[in-house]
Amino acid sequence: QVQLVESGGGLVQAGGSLSLSCTASGIRFRIDQMGWYRQPPGKQRELVATYTGGGSTNYADSVKDRFTISRDNAKNAVNLRMNSLKLEDTAVYYCNAVDLWGSTYWGQGTQVTVSS
Repeated sequence: QVQLVESGGGLVQAGGSLSLSCTASGIRFRIDQMGWYRQPPGKQRELVATYTGGGSTNYADSVKDRFTISRDNAKNAVNLRMNSLKLEDTAVYYCNAVDLWGSTYWGQGTQVTVSS
C-alpha cells in the first residue's frame, strides 16, 4: 500500500516560518522526483517546489528565496522549509512522488494557514 504521510502544517503569523515533512512508503519502484504542491482556497493546485533524483531543484517564482526543499533519499523523505510566510501562502500543501516509470503519488494534504 502506497502512502505519502505529511506532517508539519498549521497556523502561523505572516513573516513566520514553518516546516513540512513527507515520507513515502510502499512504492514499488525507485522514486525519481519528490516535491510539494499546494492548492489555495478556491484555486487550482500549483507547483511549489520539486527535487529530482539527480539533485536538481525547481521552485515556483512566488516562493523562490523564501522556501527551501530538501530530500533524504535513504528515507524516501522530502521536506519544505518555509520562511517569510505571506498571507497568499495559505493553502493545502500536498506531497508528491514520481517513480522511474512516471507513476505519480500524492499525500493526503496538510493545511498551512498564514494569519495577519
